[in-house]
Amino acid sequence: MTSGAPPYDSGRAGGGARDSRRAARELTHSTPYEGLARAGLVARGVVFGVIGILALELALGSGGKATNQQGALATIARQPFGLVLLVIVAIGLAGYAFWRLVSAAVGPRDSSDDGVRERVPAAASGIVYAALCFTAVKILFGDHATSAGSNPKHAAAGVLAWPAGPVLVTIAGVVLIGVALYQGYEGVGRKFCEEARTEQMGPGIRRAYTALGVFGFLARAVVFLVVGYGVIKAALDYDPRNAIGLDGALQKLAHSSYGPALLGIVAVGLIGFALYCVADARYRRL
Repeated sequence: MTSGAPPYDSGRAGGGARDSRRAARELTHSTPYEGLARAGLVARGVVFGVIGILALELALGSGGKATNQQGALATIARQPFGLVLLVIVAIGLAGYAFWRLVSAAVGPRDSSDDGVRERVPAAASGIVYAALCFTAVKILFGDHATSAGSNPKHAAAGVLAWPAGPVLVTIAGVVLIGVALYQGYEGVGRKFCEEARTEQMGPGIRRAYTALGVFGFLARAVVFLVVGYGVIKAALDYDPRNAIGLDGALQKLAHSSYGPALLGIVAVGLIGFALYCVADARYRRL
């Protein structure tokens, strides 16, 4: 007795997967896709620019505050025509998330292997910026709560209560320090230039682009290093209050030895990273 179901055709299934991959790769060469990706890079720069400016004002003693990406979005919403600006930024963040997630799905364009080394950070970045876009949408609909600064503490408290929780929190801290070291490597090694169409830049633009990238990546490395250290300390001391986010890291710098000067340098670096993102929107190979 035979079943009425058609036999499974592995060749057809494999062909379907290849067709999907081919369609996704064709999408990455389309003008709308490229436009979304470049808009996303600009939006990313705007967010880091707001964070850097507020941190610089704090370092100079002229107001300002240590904030994170969510706080930056709330700050944008409070500006004149802020909701309009936030809509534009939210669209850009959605574009950035979409670009990174598609990149994670299809891999790099010109690679002989499956590009796992590029796909994993692309997927992580896509998820983070999709969540940030969701936060922007929530603010647009009236949710102006900016308690995100306490989230690392809440998350650490929850995980520390798990079996092997301190080990998991320690691993998270080590990963963050690894990200910090990689950011520093990107900056010092000028690896970001390999992803840019530097042949289209004049000598002056190339020098400025490189300087902004180096300074910006090093500033981000410092922030990730402080955050990672706090997470590891939370695990070792079994105290979730030591877990901090971006805003907490900037606050730590402000209260350290040579605090205002050190915070000022990092703040200028974050502003430099913001300008680099805007320039990257023009010259990035997509």
